[in-house]
Amino acid sequence: MYAEERQQAIADQVRANGRASVTALAALFDVTSETVRRDLAALERAGHLQRVHGGAVRPGNTSTLGEQGIDERQMTHTEEKIAIGRAATRFLPPDGGSVFFDAGTTTYQAALALPRDRRLTLITHSIPIAAALATQGAADLHVLGGRVRGLTQATVGSETVAALERLRVSTAFVGANGISESHGLSTPDPDEAAIKAAMVRVANRVVVLCDSSKMDREDLSSFADLADVDVLITDSGIDADSSAALSARGIEVVIA
Repeated sequence: MYAEERQQAIADQVRANGRASVTALAALFDVTSETVRRDLAALERAGHLQRVHGGAVRPGNTSTLGEQGIDERQMTHTEEKIAIGRAATRFLPPDGGSVFFDAGTTTYQAALALPRDRRLTLITHSIPIAAALATQGAADLHVLGGRVRGLTQATVGSETVAALERLRVSTAFVGANGISESHGLSTPDPDEAAIKAAMVRVANRVVVLCDSSKMDREDLSSFADLADVDVLITDSGIDADSSAALSARGIEVVIA
């Protein structure tokens, strides 16, 4: 099947069913997930669909465009997130340093992988990550206050941003819902974007943790340029062109 024929068939699937997942489309057409993501990007540019996390929906189908909650996201790309979290420990600062953990299911895996004997100052606005780090006896844990956003179980708002902007941290482990050359790092919610932008500003080193499904995706609120990123840790699903483009911008790309 030619690419044009496959893309037309994908558009028909989304139009008929309201949405389609990358995994299902890859199996249906016997192609790689990377090929499907490129097809979806082309179809989105043509206005035939709207890409969302893990697939695509009909354009304007607002009932399915909603941001996924943390419980739902924990069930997707789990193995990749665990590997990425473990790889993140290579980028911890020396003892005496400080680490900010962004809210998210991949950064949560980095928190779980943190060695228990590291003497670090740990900071987060995520309730699940704070709970995971609370038993790190050698570390000093700080949790930022603010309004709790139920969907991500994290504090947001002006109080949280103000607390962040008083800090200077050695390393920030940052999550993103989308990464693209034109839109940088992005996330669906403006309040979450404000927190992420602040953590990027106050970190000496920005380490982005995200699985390859986030590549070449754009969400509503951009919070950082690619120039702000020092390291990207992802999985082997990233295509060679995307990896090369990021490396050309001076980003260290690590495949977990």
